Amino acid sequence: MDSKKVKNKFFKKIKNKYRLVILNDASFEEKLSIKLSPLNTFIITFSAAVLLILFVTIVIAYTPLRESIPGYTDVSLRKELTALVLKSDSLEKELEQNHQYIKNISAILRGELPETGIDDQIVDATVSPGNPNIKSKEDSSLREYVEREETFSLNSSKDENGNSGNKVFYFPPLIGSVTSEFNPSEDHFGIDIVAPKDEAIKATLAGTVIFAEWTVETGYVIQLQHANNLTSIYKHNSVLLKKTGNKVKAGEAIAIVGNSGKLTTGPHLHFELWRNGTALDPKKYINFE
Repeated sequence: MDSKKVKNKFFKKIKNKYRLVILNDASFEEKLSIKLSPLNTFIITFSAAVLLILFVTIVIAYTPLRESIPGYTDVSLRKELTALVLKSDSLEKELEQNHQYIKNISAILRGELPETGIDDQIVDATVSPGNPNIKSKEDSSLREYVEREETFSLNSSKDENGNSGNKVFYFPPLIGSVTSEFNPSEDHFGIDIVAPKDEAIKATLAGTVIFAEWTVETGYVIQLQHANNLTSIYKHNSVLLKKTGNKVKAGEAIAIVGNSGKLTTGPHLHFELWRNGTALDPKKYINFE
């Protein structure tokens, strides 16, 4: 009973009415009169506080005023910082690649083979309409075929006088039909090989990629520098699997047969072989069939 009386007394107390009167001090004229109770005073105060908090939150969230808050970072500034970090990382990797590329070129100019201890990353090329498996059964058979041929001297290189020097065994970049022969008199410094669409093109020797770009006349072109001042060039590709500065092994896939560039008559590979600035007839060193 006592607790019930206390509770009733409390509710009655907070509901008691009071009048707030504002008078003119000189004339005692009533200027304002407000009827209040502890309950409605609390409700009004609480509502005003909630509205004030809501207003301040909206002002901070949707106006430039938020930028003056300590510790706040602008979204655009954060994006810019992220982009700069990514660009810095990319430049660092590119600088490292260029450094390795210069080391490899220096080694080649000294007549040495560039370092090949670190495996290069293999690029997963997706070619429409299907995704060719670079390490296919045909590729394995081709490797076995070349390994058998290495017991003979058919693919050994000779100097300009026809004397055999250190034997260099060339891996066929592509197996197919030769449709255009080597003819320097007509500025055709290589041969054209026709093969099935999306066929992988392999490096003829171990070396370093010194050029891998798009050209208007010959499409996607990749050029490799090898030991003994040998250079091989592969033109009209549809996809390049290596970048400038990459090291490659003999028989490693470097591109996909294509039909790119203005000077093309259909899907094929234009292959050139150079030594000391002189174009060589690839058919004298490599069996393409």
